Amino acid sequence: MPGGPAFVDALQRAWDDGDAVLPVDTRLPPAAVDRLLASMRLDEPVDDDDALVVATSGTSGEPKGVVLTHEAVRASALATSARLGVDRTTDAWLACLPLGYVGGLSVVTRALVTGTRLVVHDGFDAARVEQAAASDRVTLLSLVATALRRIDASRFRTIVLGGAAAPGDLPSNVVTTYGMTETGSGVVYDGEPLAGLDVRISTSGEIELRGPMLLSQYRDGHDPKDADGWLRTGDLGAVDRDTGVVQVFGRAGDLIISGGENVWPDPVEAVLAGDPDVADVAIVGRADAEWGQRVVAVVVPREGAPPPPLDRLRAAVKDRIGAWAAPREIELVARIPRTALGKVRRRDL
Repeated sequence: MPGGPAFVDALQRAWDDGDAVLPVDTRLPPAAVDRLLASMRLDEPVDDDDALVVATSGTSGEPKGVVLTHEAVRASALATSARLGVDRTTDAWLACLPLGYVGGLSVVTRALVTGTRLVVHDGFDAARVEQAAASDRVTLLSLVATALRRIDASRFRTIVLGGAAAPGDLPSNVVTTYGMTETGSGVVYDGEPLAGLDVRISTSGEIELRGPMLLSQYRDGHDPKDADGWLRTGDLGAVDRDTGVVQVFGRAGDLIISGGENVWPDPVEAVLAGDPDVADVAIVGRADAEWGQRVVAVVVPREGAPPPPLDRLRAAVKDRIGAWAAPREIELVARIPRTALGKVRRRDL
């Protein structure tokens, strides 16, 4: 079903009937829909408190069905709204990201739980999003980095930015988030964990989370949390001992080790995205006899512009991060493979 009031009504009716909802991305081809439905075990019932079965975005393989209970959906909605200072008498949410994934769907469920006014678009259209600020008095919305660059952010009170790594020099009204389908949406806002969320770093440097907004299990019956409720995220990071601020380095499998130095793709991509001749970019590691791995910038040149010179990209990264992280090679492509929420599908590169 396309995004709009009918989608919201259907979701609410399903909940009123005691059913859980599996949202399906309307952009998927029929064969992909068939595979998705087959993997979600539709012939097996859900538990009474199950609200949603949401497919992961599939950055590292076939999507999994994440089961979120009504309790988890409510906990996420209330904690997020408190963190953002949402006033349901004056604020209004706009949902314009794909509703088949938690980043877009959580805007809808957040509004339903809190009774905040909601506007739903069937996908992102920059002009329509900007107009919603005036015509629909929208004050809050959730975007990904590519969409943020296409609108005037000053039209909104707060923009929640998720998905791919955030670019540098963000407007003051943009709040960056960290989370995943298994956490029911973002759970760390500008480095600050939501109320009720526990964060710890394992001995291997992996971020582990615990809180009421986490999934109950996957659709296949597997519960990825340990006996004490901790979820291993697969992301490496750190927590400041004094402030409690969470720093996310990236997926463990994304780490590039070049010449003995650790290079995380996200901050390098954020620097290179600021180059005027770069329309899109991803950083990957390629096998190298001398360096172990060499840092490679996979670049989509801006339309009508020449490919950006390697020395300029290297200089930008050296200035902002350090010489060890500077790309040693450029690969030019027509597009970067990404998930619906803008995350790079590195395995496809």
